Amino acid sequence: MAVPETPADKGPAPTRPLIMRYAARSDVGRIRAKNDDSAYVGRHLAIVADGMGGHAGGDVASAATVLDMLHLDHGHYDGDAGTVLADEIQTANSLLSELVHINPKLAGMGTTVTALLLAEGKLHFAHIGDSRAYRLRNGEFKQISVDHTFVQRLIDEGRLRPEEAETHPHKNVLMRVLGDVDASPELDLATLDVEPGERWLLCSDGLNYVAGHVVERTVRETKDLRECVETLVDLTLEAGAPDNVTVVMLEIAEQTPDDVRTAAVEIVQPLASSTDETKPAALAKTPAASSDDSKPKPAGDSAEADGTAAVEAAAAVGPAGTGDTAVAGDTAAAAKDDAGTKPPSKPGEPTTTTDPHLGEHLSAAVLREELSTRPHELVGAAAAAAESGSIPTIAGRTVARRAATVLTHKSDQGREETDEYKPPAKPRRWVTIATAAALLVILSVGLWLGYAWTQTRYYIGEYDQRVAIFNGVSQRLGPIQLSTLETVTDIRMSDLPEFSQQRVRQTVPARDLYDAQRIVKNLDLTGTTSPADECASPTATPTASAPGAAPAPSGTAAPPGTPSKSATPSPSANACEEAK
Repeated sequence: MAVPETPADKGPAPTRPLIMRYAARSDVGRIRAKNDDSAYVGRHLAIVADGMGGHAGGDVASAATVLDMLHLDHGHYDGDAGTVLADEIQTANSLLSELVHINPKLAGMGTTVTALLLAEGKLHFAHIGDSRAYRLRNGEFKQISVDHTFVQRLIDEGRLRPEEAETHPHKNVLMRVLGDVDASPELDLATLDVEPGERWLLCSDGLNYVAGHVVERTVRETKDLRECVETLVDLTLEAGAPDNVTVVMLEIAEQTPDDVRTAAVEIVQPLASSTDETKPAALAKTPAASSDDSKPKPAGDSAEADGTAAVEAAAAVGPAGTGDTAVAGDTAAAAKDDAGTKPPSKPGEPTTTTDPHLGEHLSAAVLREELSTRPHELVGAAAAAAESGSIPTIAGRTVARRAATVLTHKSDQGREETDEYKPPAKPRRWVTIATAAALLVILSVGLWLGYAWTQTRYYIGEYDQRVAIFNGVSQRLGPIQLSTLETVTDIRMSDLPEFSQQRVRQTVPARDLYDAQRIVKNLDLTGTTSPADECASPTATPTASAPGAAPAPSGTAAPPGTPSKSATPSPSANACEEAK
């Protein structure tokens, strides 16, 4: 169905509104087994998301984020387009957290987001991660986004040169990303002036394997947008393409009457053909082109309606131009039972079903209705999800309920789960506080006892070139000195022998104050730290031998009564003399 940018009953605006002309392509690359990239581009919105999380959830994260935001593709925001864009990205982040909560196998999944929203003559930019946005305007090709990576931080801090970044072992480490790790991630936001004719390139980091100057030359010299994206992806494949690569090219232009008349032709035919391959029952409910009397449906209506309106929108997917009267409510049952054929429901009549996945089917139906109202290109994991109907969503959470979380950033289910887990959290908090307090008390008592023990010790040291007695131990605990000066003696360090000076400077431990005073007394009397009684006077060892007598044979005692006057000094006497 064609969607005019202005209502039919109003005259043309004084100036033509600006729209995006675009082309997009995504490729899995030559090494990866699946495509974790997703992208969407339309008249007013362009998004590139690069999912991560390995086999479990990279494609889920990027597809869920892109599909959750595509209803923003319209130009009527009453001056708050930038705020709405930021809120929608935060809402998509909460959706990823809910998906992980329901399926813990998806834990750790995340995605980058680089988005442009054209509304009311301004271009609103939002970015997180390492996907990139380049702008070509007035001959200047410039990267507008900043990579939220570890190596980019090193470059910003001057610790790494830009040319070294591509070979750095941690070049793919992200510092900011959407996912279940941060409830409110920080986004780069900007509102930019826009001019007709300027070009933008949005891409995942898979394009980084093509040299920067080659990318710039291709964007400058290739005038056709489709040819440009094809060339860039082909260059990546020629370079080995170790990662998924997604490229979106867009050009700002003034809207013409032809843009309105050809809207349905551009979008609906590819979607219908792709859907035909996966779900034949759904093809008959998607119009190939809008009839002249079809009522235009502005973009974003399904996201702004209440829950009843969402059901009605799902029921109105297929009435125009095909003659098939089946409705989307029946499509839910048809998706579950391919062989079943349901009678058509009358417009406005609620559909009765026991399908446990009703919320997912309604979301898929509303999504197809949303896509059919405007020209666009959807590529990558998001396109696969839209074609198969396997849309990452929360059971019972329709598009209308997703849009309602823009204001709260929290679903009703999440709020109930928070209330449920609040009571058991309190005792755990008190146990933690009590345990920390007990450990602190034990540590404090241990430190105090250790300090008290040090104050029972003494040692001999040097103070102001004199021998001194200190109370404590010769150590420091941070800024705390574990000893105090007890007394300073009259013994000068210069009066002591060299080896005694070294001993005193290295400190001589004592058991108590009496022991310390004894060591000082020894230093004063003998110049050493040894006790004075160890330096006794020389002792003689008498031997009996007669003058001129021959030595007695071995084993024969000398005759008694023969005194000898020779004596041998003890070794201890020699040591003390040397010390003196």
